[in-house]
Amino acid sequence: MVKNMGEISMLYDFYGELLTKRQKDVLQYYYGDDYTLGEIAESAGISRQAVYDTVRKAEKSLRSYESRLGLVERFRRTEEETGRASAMLDEMISNTDDAALAEKLTAVRKIIDGLDE
Repeated sequence: MVKNMGEISMLYDFYGELLTKRQKDVLQYYYGDDYTLGEIAESAGISRQAVYDTVRKAEKSLRSYESRLGLVERFRRTEEETGRASAMLDEMISNTDDAALAEKLTAVRKIIDGLDE
């Protein structure tokens, strides 16, 4: 459940605006606010089964968007690569005796850190 929650949350961050209003609302209640299917059904005035179907359909849509567009995977790869680059820069900075080079490497490190924000 936790892995699924993290996955859906990431997909929602990237593709949530492509869902219908009802799908967005239901996913927000279900994953964001931790409501039960019954609580959502009561609040929305629909059946528990309708809520369940909406959650599953929205999840399927999010996964479909990712399989077509790959934005989340690209984001994860970029994070991983910037992390590796940062680690290499840290190692070079700590192993150099050249102050000018260390300053330039530190400036590059700050640029990379800015990409994560």
